[in-house]
Amino acid sequence: MLLPIPNLLDPADVARLRGILDAGEWVDGNVTSGPQAALAKRNEQLTEASPAAREAGARVLEALGRSPLFVAAALPLKIFPPLFNRYAGGQAFDTHVDNAVRIQRGSEFRIRSDLSMTVFLEDPEAYDGGELLIEGQFGAQSVKLPAGHAILYPSSSLHRVAPVTRGCRVASFFWIQSMVRDDGARRMLFDLDQAVQRLVGQLGQGDRSVVELTGVYHNLLRRWADA
Repeated sequence: MLLPIPNLLDPADVARLRGILDAGEWVDGNVTSGPQAALAKRNEQLTEASPAAREAGARVLEALGRSPLFVAAALPLKIFPPLFNRYAGGQAFDTHVDNAVRIQRGSEFRIRSDLSMTVFLEDPEAYDGGELLIEGQFGAQSVKLPAGHAILYPSSSLHRVAPVTRGCRVASFFWIQSMVRDDGARRMLFDLDQAVQRLVGQLGQGDRSVVELTGVYHNLLRRWADA
């Protein structure tokens, strides 16, 4: 499932984040790369353990917790601490697939990467190129969203970042371990949840059909979830 999450951060949130990030320490993006990704990756990354990265990451996590759409789609069990990267001057990230397991440096924290997420932190008019191209069943999808918007997609997808030929592309990226491992099951739960929410708006929370369908949702989640 490839799903935009609009307005995860409002303009004031983006401005505060950029103030933190722009003053931070940036290094070669390959500090977090595996052997295959290192051959394809050309960007800069905010130092992972820096105070700036921790503060900015905490703000992104707070925003995720306030997003019903993210929670419904991802059914998050664990979220890797958000990282931050930037591309400029022709930098790009060639086609790759994310590692199945991500381990936080200097800790025992690890997750299975079911879902990947990119939060855009620069207006698309400010840079040329930099599209996130995600390959799926119906071909490659090009994603370049307004600042504060995010995209959620399966970590198993082949994807790349096109070269940035003008300006600077700044984003947060991270991975989610879902309570529901299977992408197809997770998508069915999301579709059912969204249908139930529409019925609530039409019929009310206490309507018998709404109650029964809510029960179906939770019984399926109970069957499929690891929590």
